[in-house]
Amino acid sequence: MLILQKPILSHFLACSGLLFTTPIFAQQAHEHGHGAMQIFDSQGMSNTPQWVMIWIGFMLISFLGSIAFAKNHPEARWVLGGFIAGMILGSVVSTLFGIPSFSGFIALMHVICWSPALFILLKRRPFLGPRNAFSIWSGVMTFVIIFSFIFDIRDAAIFLSNYR
Repeated sequence: MLILQKPILSHFLACSGLLFTTPIFAQQAHEHGHGAMQIFDSQGMSNTPQWVMIWIGFMLISFLGSIAFAKNHPEARWVLGGFIAGMILGSVVSTLFGIPSFSGFIALMHVICWSPALFILLKRRPFLGPRNAFSIWSGVMTFVIIFSFIFDIRDAAIFLSNYR
């Protein structure tokens, strides 16, 4: 249990530092795009490479696929809950504290909200069970979160380092 407490405490301290600072970003002009310190809005999407937009679409379809399995599989409920929590938490925090939709901030919300689902998927490994629609979806979903984290962890770290 002690092993889990230190990362959770670190996450909490990083997020509380984010929440209780002044909205310094609102005063600065930023580019629109998909970089960690760029604003990812409709203009940012138009400046984003096509492969990133295809990945975002694939990711969205994968997360929404959890709806089909949520009734019978707790792993799907964790995925769906993390997806919804990330959208709600990101929206509320950015509105309350005047944080624009930086890609790094969005990445931070992904890491915070999707980590429990990834933990459950890796712990239970339903993708190794009998081949069926759920096991295939859980394998795809595990890959989607891990692949996203390759970029999200880096972008979240850049965002947090610029926030201090």
